[in-house]
Amino acid sequence: MLIPQLMFLRKLRSTTSSETPKRRRPAPGARPARDRRWWRRQVINTLLMVVGVFSAGFGLESFLLPGGFLDGGVTGVSLLIRQVFGLPLPMLIVLLNLPFVLMAWRQLDPGVAIRTLLGILALALVLAVVPFPIVTQDKLLISVFGGFFLGAGIGLAMRGGGVLDGTEIMAIYLSKQSSMSVGDIILVFNILIFGVAAWVLSVETALYSILAYLAAAKTIDFIIDGLEEYTGVTIVSGRSDAIRRMITEKLGRGATVYNGKRGFGSHGQQPSPVDIVFTVITRLEVSKLKAEVEQIDRQAFIVMHSVRDTKGGMIKKRPLH
Repeated sequence: MLIPQLMFLRKLRSTTSSETPKRRRPAPGARPARDRRWWRRQVINTLLMVVGVFSAGFGLESFLLPGGFLDGGVTGVSLLIRQVFGLPLPMLIVLLNLPFVLMAWRQLDPGVAIRTLLGILALALVLAVVPFPIVTQDKLLISVFGGFFLGAGIGLAMRGGGVLDGTEIMAIYLSKQSSMSVGDIILVFNILIFGVAAWVLSVETALYSILAYLAAAKTIDFIIDGLEEYTGVTIVSGRSDAIRRMITEKLGRGATVYNGKRGFGSHGQQPSPVDIVFTVITRLEVSKLKAEVEQIDRQAFIVMHSVRDTKGGMIKKRPLH
């Protein structure tokens, strides 16, 4: 049977190669779909960067600067130096971020460095040119909403593929040289900033600045992850096939089935084979999935954990750049 199959495959290849039509050239003036998607993505990224820069400038000029409060990262260092020495903030933001732009160029990617430089220059230009109004004098509102608008600006810029603060670049570089994670490095850096602020300015200013930083950090997480934060769900059930069909047919999501064995229980049962279903859904779909699984098997064992990012499969990807 092998020889006839090889002969048939050879004949099929020869016929398909001879009958395959030549690829049509695009009509004059027509642009391939890939190019159109690329240009559309560039326009969207540019709009996100522009809105992010104006949001960050609004948070700084209308809230944090009049209130005398700080933020974390290089922006916080710039605000602290401005408070102490009275230097212009746009100049400080550009000068203090330049070493991190060079670091990104050498250690990460030239494209990241260029987008970072453009974002920082745009933020400095907006701070120097655009006259933002002072919204409120209440310290609590200043810290909360100043951090909110600043975090929204940084998050939107990141969604557009740029960076408005070089702290993340420094943290990525140092994490490769040490055992500390990116989050640990950023946390230590910000603790130093707020500690110096408490010593140089006042404890009250440092506390309000920490509140502004927390508001900015949570806003960045919300802008990046959104309401559709991914959740990985592992389901162990004797009716795994019905659960798999429910996930693929009713929820429209992909599912992976593992072959596993049940462990020893409280009564000492022998391990028995069982199929384990794994799927990735959005946070908004968790309650619906749990209700559907409960209708199929009330005794199903469900484990859920947060997923930072996904690629491929049936989950809609949210492009960051």
